[in-house]
Amino acid sequence: LATEPPLPPLAPPPPPLPLPAPGDLLASPGTVPGRLAVPRRSRVSAAVCLVLGLGLVGGAVAGGVLAEGAEPAVPTRYEAAAGLWHSVPVDTLFPPVVHGEGAGPGGADRTWTRVAVAPDSGCAHAFDPLLRQALAPVGCLRLLRATYTDATRSHLTTVGLLFTRTDPAGMTALRSRFRTEHLDARTDLLPLPYGPKGTPAEGFGAPQRVSWSLAVRADLPVVVWAVSGFADGRSFTTPVPAARATREGEESTVALSGLGHDAAALAARTDRALTKAAGAVHPTEEPPR
Repeated sequence: LATEPPLPPLAPPPPPLPLPAPGDLLASPGTVPGRLAVPRRSRVSAAVCLVLGLGLVGGAVAGGVLAEGAEPAVPTRYEAAAGLWHSVPVDTLFPPVVHGEGAGPGGADRTWTRVAVAPDSGCAHAFDPLLRQALAPVGCLRLLRATYTDATRSHLTTVGLLFTRTDPAGMTALRSRFRTEHLDARTDLLPLPYGPKGTPAEGFGAPQRVSWSLAVRADLPVVVWAVSGFADGRSFTTPVPAARATREGEESTVALSGLGHDAAALAARTDRALTKAAGAVHPTEEPPR
């Protein structure tokens, strides 16, 4: 049999192309081999971020410098008055002896001597239940009390300062309510006396109350009050507000005894001492409404 001629040998394979460097795989046309391509938009964004970052850092540093050099906020007279209960000596608010020129019935001079000072406390046992309820909206930060006797030692008067927790708006609202509803004249809304044992005020309690005065300050976070009675322990069934007992021409037992004058005068003088301590104007000036 005839045989076919053998096939020509295969051509050798072409040499392999050189592999690009690893970095060239991510390169875009026109870039330098070995470097990552960075789109123009990305470069612009990076620049903007850098500028913003530097601005924020600079602002923070400047703000810190300004804050360090800033003067601390000065408390208002109202705010400063809230701390008087612990920053003012007791003899400033409740002097050992109080003179009242023309403060008695018929314009007679009066003198009162302090016989007891209560430790600063809360308000749980200082007011009749309904009065405590009426005062509840302003809160009780601290209560200060002192009891005085007159020159004859036949009268006793407890004076009190209730430091509240509320703001000026709260005090204004409370003052308005007391005035509108005449709460300061109700015989079921009285403060309680302070009559500790071992003092001339011993036995001075709720049944001995004869007259009282209560004033809500609107310019300071304080309620000022006083309650008076006989020192011999006699009880009194119907106390009379000091404002009524001190009216000209009033001839009731309370008015003639001078107990209404005691409550009104000691409350007013304590109020003035408080105002002076707070660096305020004279209390006869009308507080802000």
